[in-house]
Amino acid sequence: MIKAISGTILARILTTVMGLLVSVIAGHALGTSGLGTIGLIVLGITLVRMLMEMVGGTALVYLVPRVALSKLLLPCYLWAVFAGLIGFLLIDLLELVPDGFAVHVACLALIQSMNAIHLNVLVGQQRIRANNLVTVVQAVVLTAAFGLFTRDPEPDNFTFVHAAYISATAALALSTWAIGREWTVPHPQQVHVLRLLLRQGAYVQMANGMQLLNYRLAYWLIERFRGTAQLGIYTVANQLAESAWLVPKSLALVLYSKVSNLHQAQEQRALTLAFLKASMCFAGLVTAVLLLLPGRLFQWAFGPEVTGITPLLALLAPGILAMAASQAFSHFFSGTARNIHNVIGSGLGLVATVAAGLTLIPAYGLPGAAIAATLAYGTNALYQTVAFMRITGSSFKDLLPSAEDGRRLRGMFYKGRHQH
Repeated sequence: MIKAISGTILARILTTVMGLLVSVIAGHALGTSGLGTIGLIVLGITLVRMLMEMVGGTALVYLVPRVALSKLLLPCYLWAVFAGLIGFLLIDLLELVPDGFAVHVACLALIQSMNAIHLNVLVGQQRIRANNLVTVVQAVVLTAAFGLFTRDPEPDNFTFVHAAYISATAALALSTWAIGREWTVPHPQQVHVLRLLLRQGAYVQMANGMQLLNYRLAYWLIERFRGTAQLGIYTVANQLAESAWLVPKSLALVLYSKVSNLHQAQEQRALTLAFLKASMCFAGLVTAVLLLLPGRLFQWAFGPEVTGITPLLALLAPGILAMAASQAFSHFFSGTARNIHNVIGSGLGLVATVAAGLTLIPAYGLPGAAIAATLAYGTNALYQTVAFMRITGSSFKDLLPSAEDGRRLRGMFYKGRHQH
């Protein structure tokens, strides 16, 4: 397990650094307006992928150990193509991305979704190292290609799109090769594959869709009420704040893979509690470091137009810690086929996002957006905490750090070294 966790953390660090480098390059080459446009393009791609992954999303992680792979892939591929067409029509009709980008958003979403199908298969097979490798390659290629293309005398926002095509295609080719080796399910279950994919995927994607709006609805509100340049500043602050999720997301990915393959409720509970506390600890440390960095450093790194980052990070900090906890709970619910609790939690968070966002962003701008995000994340995490405690019989005392947690984590890591 230690290899899976350390490898995933390293991969997350590399991909986050690459993402920040993309923002650094964009900030200097395209300005805050370019940063805002790229944020909307990425958000559009993510939105279309949400539709695509109703069938081929993270529900695959739960199904791969239980159903023959040959029965899972074709429905996922076909649905991705169909959903891509629907997504393009929605993006174009609702004008969710700048003019001229809708078709590129749909095409990039399709390539990335195909790759995501393969990555979820790898996680379901507990091949975390292969999953991490593909993810890192995609991030590195994107950064290198974008950096090269912006050396053009007059770079524009399509420069990012061209780099995204290259990186997504490279990742898809590598992940296709990675799942090419034979995978046999020890005891395959006789199930109606499409029905099971849709049932599991619907809950997962409903939760993910609402969570996406919790994360990014503010982008559209800021762009509407404050303009693209202000959105560019907020995307930088949000990206920095979310870097605190490096370790929580890494632990959550491994937790999901392990919990999906465990069958004893007590082991699932103990693993989740240990990972929860480790996630909170690491997220708190990263957040503290970010708050101590001088504002001029951010301005130097991302461009002279990027100002006021530190106050936004301070307002986002409580929400970032709440979502670090949510990472563990969400993957526990997904790994035990209780995705309905992720749906409810994300739904409650979305209500908070809409209410607070429509009230605070027009009145207070970027600080209002940060406060709205914190309220939404806190609402989601609070519900998930209560649901986890009710299901597992845990008490508030179980959620507090203890010496036993350290021993449990050390025991799991020690065991993981011998197993590898």
